[in-house]
Amino acid sequence: MTPERPANRLAGETSPYLRQHAHNPVDWYPWGEEALGRARAEDRPIFLSIGYSACHWCHVMERESFESDAIATLMNERFVNIKVDREERPDLDEIYMAATQLLTGQGGWPNSVFLTPDLKPFYAGTYFPPDARFGRPGFAEVLTGVADAWRQKRDEVTRVSGEVAGQIRTMSEMKAGRAAAGPNLLSRAFGDLAGRFDPAHGGFGGAPKFPHSMDVAFLLRYHRRSGNIEALRMAVVSLDRMARGGINDQIGGGFHRYSVDARWLVPHFEKMLYDNALLARAYLEGAQATTPMPESHALPEGGAAVAAAFRDVARQTLDWAIREMRTPEGGFCSSLDADSEGEEGRFYAWTPAEIEAAVGRGEAAFVAAVYGVTGAGNFEHGRSVLHLPQPIGEVARAQRTDAAELRLRLAGARTRLMQARDKRVRPGRDDKVLADWNGLMIAALAIGGRVLDEGRYRDAARAAARMVLGRMRRDGRLLHAYLGGEARHRAYLTDYAAMIAGLLDLYEATFEPEWVAEARALADQAIDLFRDPEGNGWFLTARDHEALIARTREGNDGATPAGVSLMALALPRLAALTGEGRYLAEVDAILRLYRERLERHPAAFGTMLCALDQALDTQRQVVLAGDTGDGGLRPFHDVLRATFLPNTVVAVADAGGAAATGAGAAAVPLLAGKTTIGGRPAAYVCDGGACKAPVTSPEEMRRLL
Repeated sequence: MTPERPANRLAGETSPYLRQHAHNPVDWYPWGEEALGRARAEDRPIFLSIGYSACHWCHVMERESFESDAIATLMNERFVNIKVDREERPDLDEIYMAATQLLTGQGGWPNSVFLTPDLKPFYAGTYFPPDARFGRPGFAEVLTGVADAWRQKRDEVTRVSGEVAGQIRTMSEMKAGRAAAGPNLLSRAFGDLAGRFDPAHGGFGGAPKFPHSMDVAFLLRYHRRSGNIEALRMAVVSLDRMARGGINDQIGGGFHRYSVDARWLVPHFEKMLYDNALLARAYLEGAQATTPMPESHALPEGGAAVAAAFRDVARQTLDWAIREMRTPEGGFCSSLDADSEGEEGRFYAWTPAEIEAAVGRGEAAFVAAVYGVTGAGNFEHGRSVLHLPQPIGEVARAQRTDAAELRLRLAGARTRLMQARDKRVRPGRDDKVLADWNGLMIAALAIGGRVLDEGRYRDAARAAARMVLGRMRRDGRLLHAYLGGEARHRAYLTDYAAMIAGLLDLYEATFEPEWVAEARALADQAIDLFRDPEGNGWFLTARDHEALIARTREGNDGATPAGVSLMALALPRLAALTGEGRYLAEVDAILRLYRERLERHPAAFGTMLCALDQALDTQRQVVLAGDTGDGGLRPFHDVLRATFLPNTVVAVADAGGAAATGAGAAAVPLLAGKTTIGGRPAAYVCDGGACKAPVTSPEEMRRLL
């Protein structure tokens, strides 16, 4: 940014990404009628630039091209230039990323798309350098060529743009099949993941390597269902290698977006809220799934050590989110940039001299050895990304010391490294609060509060839920984005679905009936606004949304779970708590609709596969009856928090409160009639609509589960 230049129209926007371009010499418009009307009135093509605040190459293209007076002159003379934050407008991002992939065979951000005045795409690319290099044409050359084609080859432009727009509409069409999805689909999906699994480093495929937390979640469920040890090993190895890699911030907690190599060593350093929400949950579930794991099944350290390590990673990730991403209102910001001081990764990488200055000469060699810091470095400019080349247990054995003592020593060193790092220039933060990403973080914090028995995580989840529901609704409708006291953009299906799921997790962490009531209201509204009334899927946008060249239906998972997949996971839980069978009918329709896509591309539907696993189980509920104030229910909760029960809904009828009567019973009818037995706390385990006799000891409940 060069603030000494006059501000353009983006200065009045709430998006930090748009405001980053507010002093470009480009005559930028935000997406809206002013820009679109001008394009129509002047018969000008539109240059649409889509990116996001933490995007490294977006910043590069801004510095090289959008700050160039010469390039800006070309843009201003020949195009109507529109800048879009993909995180604010996922509807536009989805449509025009599909266009870029159709036109070029690949995609990415920044997404650079040229449109006709009626919004149909005819030429596209991603990052363009200012002059031809890297095998890419220069942006000035692209601008000139596109402008000439618009004037001289209008018929060809019209033909191409019409074909691309038609293909985008066709890609989203769906038709329900008659056959129901069965367990064979889960086996096929496991086989697909096994074929792409990296046995040495974990994860799937090669470089660049993404966390694939949704696939890990499916593997844990597949192991629970089938007993397949390889599924558990794949999940555990992936979680272990990511935790020890440079993709995990070893000092401050929180995961970077992806690794540029196959070893999880050097990350692309941006940190996204959604990645950390999904990964925190994966580590919590991994800890539950490995608690009873025999030593030979996955890692030499055995289940207890693995589970403890995974719980620590989850804590560090959630602590990072609370410390660095929470707003004063209680919501969570979107992302941290990869760059600081104009250099990617500068904030996170270390030299041996910096290590010594932070921890002292006596500890420097120890810390450098544990975290793989060398004089040559493993990153740029002789700097190193901290990672754990060996598990702490192996380091302790090699040094003939106690692992617990070594961890304490390392914790002290981490504190000093953190203090030194905090004096550096921090990466920029995108402060906008998004409803869907906050829903994912609410879920992670709620599960963390329950599994780790940490009240501060429950409190943070509760505060975030109240912030979204209190500040991000207008006229009864959920809104998508919030910043600076202003909420904008009507919510998408992903917002509703992630919030419904997060609120249900929050109920199971707090047992406050209000969250079930809120989830139910959002679910009913989502069914009305987003479901195709003809039964052919769920749309990303509401029925009264702005008209675009296509109204896309929700498809496969991307970096975040698809809204329709989250709905398929959440609605059965809501049905179990409320007794509303109509929610189960919605899920059956979703799974029938997506069966063929699941068969063709199972690995693209990790969350939907989890929903199928849930649907194939008999619906199970556990109701605990007792006075939550006297601690009598704690032994029952201890059993539940240590057991991996992904398809079980838990509720509490508080004998000392109002949960089982009045407002509580109205919100959660499942609680009706569930009481203590002879004054003793009791557990009611119900399967497929039939409840077993209540039991009064945690061990009896464990056997029933």
